[in-house]
Amino acid sequence: MKLRWILLALVLLLPGPVLAQQTPPPVNLQPLLDSIGSTSTDTIVQSVLLLTLLSVLPGLAVMMTSFTRLIIAFSFLRSSLGLQSTPANIILITLALFLTMFIMAPTFDKSWNEGLQPLLNKQISEAEAYGKIVDPFKDFMLRNVREKELAFFQDLAAESSIGGTATERDIRILVPSFMVSELRRGFEIGFLIALPFLIIDLVVATVTMSMGMMMLPPTVISLPFKVLFFVLIDGWTLLAGSLVRSFT
Repeated sequence: MKLRWILLALVLLLPGPVLAQQTPPPVNLQPLLDSIGSTSTDTIVQSVLLLTLLSVLPGLAVMMTSFTRLIIAFSFLRSSLGLQSTPANIILITLALFLTMFIMAPTFDKSWNEGLQPLLNKQISEAEAYGKIVDPFKDFMLRNVREKELAFFQDLAAESSIGGTATERDIRILVPSFMVSELRRGFEIGFLIALPFLIIDLVVATVTMSMGMMMLPPTVISLPFKVLFFVLIDGWTLLAGSLVRSFT
């Protein structure tokens, strides 16, 4: 115990210069930073941009492609059939993704051939590549957006300071207009899908009520008829083909 206090007193009584001499010198990283050339810096920046793009890729698949309309139509179909978990969510999402790839294939090819591939080959700059990558998606959205939504967001941007003087090809105007337009069209298609199944439900409910079957839910009887009707008309092929043809 006494030895511990003696050592502590010796440390406190040591002169400042002696302690200062024992402090390690600061690490100088400037030579290391100078040794990294501009090429390495560009590679690091491109890697960070690529990782950022991969992280927002699911959002881009929803916002700037046909995925929104497809998944809404498939959800309406499952609800109209009266099936709670068949087909499963993963099946509907996967089907919507592959149909999206089928519909967007020309857009993807143009964006890759004119923008991303020349950028990776260092034939064009990053600023020029951005325009060539995004322009095919803008053209696709302009072909499928409703004029009413596009004019609405343009007027909204002109009334406020959010959009400034943004044009119809501006991403701030085009993306929300396209998404609202796709939501509307998805619900329109969902109504057309639900209508024949609703008629089957009404017919079955009327028959069961007339027969005095009060305790039997009509959906129990109508479910097999709706599934049989959908299979007989080759519903999946008909719906997938109609959705693909709905895009110009």
